[in-house]
Amino acid sequence: MGFDAVRRLIENDRFAADAGVKLLGIAEGYAKVSVDITPRHHNGVGIAQGGAIFTLADLAFAAAVNSHGIVTVAINASITFVKSVSSGIIYAEAREISTSAKLASCTVHVTDSQGVLLAVFQGLAYRKKELVADMAEGLESFPLSRQNPV
Repeated sequence: MGFDAVRRLIENDRFAADAGVKLLGIAEGYAKVSVDITPRHHNGVGIAQGGAIFTLADLAFAAAVNSHGIVTVAINASITFVKSVSSGIIYAEAREISTSAKLASCTVHVTDSQGVLLAVFQGLAYRKKELVADMAEGLESFPLSRQNPV
């Protein structure tokens, strides 16, 4: 199965692109993304803001659950932050842990470049009737790699 349509759908996420998130890889039920944490991602105490880490994990989640070619949207998500980070490239790896015709459950581990766990994201998604290929067909190309620096 090709993932071009899924990649196009995910790379059209303007919010993630503006945050600097990059899609590194996608496979069935799996995705990996990264972001380079810089001062623009910091909260008031000088560490990565929780929303920046959530955005990273959420994009990995979206790519993994849409990898089957059926439009799939989040219906619940939570994150637990276990270690702070203030700089460097961090990664989110999403893996589906349960899937059915209508629902997909996914766990995302967010780690630093040394593999140290920073956060755990859990998401539940609903599979719609639309195909990713149909939705992606009319999308303007806006790859995450062409992000808009802030």
